[in-house]
Amino acid sequence: MKTKRLMGAFALVFAGILFGALLVSGFGLVRPGLADIHLGANNPPVNLDADATSFSKAFIETASKVTPTIVQITVVAEAQNPHDDFFFFPFKDLPQEEKGTGSGIIISDDGYILTNNHVVENSNKVTVGLSDKRSFEAKVIGTDPLTDLAVIKINANNLPVAYLGDSDNLKVGQWVMAIGNPLSLSSTVTAGIVSAIGRGSLGLIKNSYGVEDFIQTDAAINPGNSGGALVDLSGAVIGVNSAIAAGRTGTYIGYGFAIPINLAKSVAKDLIANGKVSRGYIGVNIGEVDNAMAKALGLSKPEGVIVQGLVKDGAASNADIKAGDVILKVDGKEVNEPNALQSYIAGKSAGTTVTLTIFRDGKDIERKVTLKAKDNDQTNEPVVNKENNDSGSPENSSSATFDNVGLTVKNLTSQEKSSYNVDHGVIITNVKPYSNAEDQKLFQGLVILEADKHNIDSVTDFKNVINDNKGKSVMLRVVDDQGNKRFVALEIPG
Repeated sequence: MKTKRLMGAFALVFAGILFGALLVSGFGLVRPGLADIHLGANNPPVNLDADATSFSKAFIETASKVTPTIVQITVVAEAQNPHDDFFFFPFKDLPQEEKGTGSGIIISDDGYILTNNHVVENSNKVTVGLSDKRSFEAKVIGTDPLTDLAVIKINANNLPVAYLGDSDNLKVGQWVMAIGNPLSLSSTVTAGIVSAIGRGSLGLIKNSYGVEDFIQTDAAINPGNSGGALVDLSGAVIGVNSAIAAGRTGTYIGYGFAIPINLAKSVAKDLIANGKVSRGYIGVNIGEVDNAMAKALGLSKPEGVIVQGLVKDGAASNADIKAGDVILKVDGKEVNEPNALQSYIAGKSAGTTVTLTIFRDGKDIERKVTLKAKDNDQTNEPVVNKENNDSGSPENSSSATFDNVGLTVKNLTSQEKSSYNVDHGVIITNVKPYSNAEDQKLFQGLVILEADKHNIDSVTDFKNVINDNKGKSVMLRVVDDQGNKRFVALEIPG
C-alpha cells in the first residue's frame, strides 16, 4: 500500500515536470508575443504592373489637387412649392424658409464660384464653406435659368482655382470623377465613365428656350452634388454636375448629368461681366430628322435638324431661312439633334454672326445669320388670313380613312378654320393605334396644312397625295390648336 502511494506521488511529479516542459517549449499552449503574430498571406495575390499603378495614382492625384477647388454651399431660401429639384430639405419649423446644400467650383482666385441656378435661386442667404474649413457669406452675381447655371462671389483672395477644360473633346467611355458634397458630406469623390454626351429632352429645364445638352455619367452623384465638378483624369473640369436619375427616395440610381464646361464658361463670363446673359437666338423652331423624314426630304440618311417654323422678325427670317430647311451644320460643326444646335447657339451673344449649312431642295447651301436677343423676337410665324365665314357649316362634308397609314381626316368647317386661324387644310379625326400615323405622333385634332409641299384644301387633295406616293415617305406640315406648327414625315406602304 505504501509502495502504491509512492508510485502515485512519483507519477504526479513526473506529470508536473512534463507539463512545465511543454509550457516552456511553447507548443501552442502559451500566448505568443505581438512580434510573433503574423496575419494573412505573405504577398498580395496580384503584382500590379507600372501601368496599373500609374492609373491608380492618377485618381489619387486628381482627387488631391481638385478637391480644394470645390466648395460646399448652404442656402436659406424662400419656401417653394414641391418640385423636381432634389437639393432642398425643408425644416418643418421654418414654414417661410427652407434650407438646402449644394456644391460650387472656384473659377477665380478672388472668389468667383460657379454653381447651379437651382442651388441658389430665391436665396435669402448663401454661405460658402471651403476645404480648409473657412466659411464666407456669398453674393449672387447672376443666374441663368435656361442653362441652370449661376455665379456667386465671396470676399476672399489667393484661393485655389479649378482648371476648366474643353468639353468638346470628351469621349464616351472616358474615365471621369465627380467631386462635391453629397448629402452634406464634404469633399466626396466618386468615379465612373462618360456614359453619353449631348443628352437632351430630359425635361429638367421647364422652359421652351431651355438648353439641355448634358454629359451623362455613371459616377455616383447624389443630392448636394449639384454645382460640383465632373473632371477628367488630368484634373480638368469638363462639366458642372446638375441632376440625377433618382428613385423615389431622391437618391442616385445609376446615372448623373452634368452641364458641359464650354457652355458653362461662356455663361459665367457673361454673368460676371453683365450680371445676366445676353444670349443670341436664331429665331427658329426646330425638330429632329428621323428616317422617314430623311426619305421624304431626299436626304441620304437622317441628319441635321429641320426648321419647323420661324419667329416673326427673328434673325432667321431676315437671312433667307425657310420652314422645311434642314440645318446640317453651324460654323462647320455638325448638328444632328435639336439640343446640339441650342447648346452651341446658347454660348453666343446677340450680334454674333454664325454660318448655317442648310439642305434645301436637294442641295447644300450656306446662310449667314446675325443672332438677335430674345426680346427682339415676337410670336411664331403667322399663318395665313383666317376664314371670315362664320356660318359654321361644312364646306364639304366628305371624310376619308386611310387604313394603310392609320389615319382618318375630314374637311374643315368655317368655324374650325377660324379656331385654328387657317384658310385651308384637313383635320385629323382618328388615328389608329400602332399605325404609321401614331408612330409619327399624329393625333386627333391636328390640322394637316401641307402634304408633299402642296397646300391641302380638301380631303380629295390629301387622298391624291397618298395615292400618288405609295411606297414613299411624304412630308406633312401640321398645326395644333395652340398654333404650333411642325413637319412630320409619313411613310406610305406600297
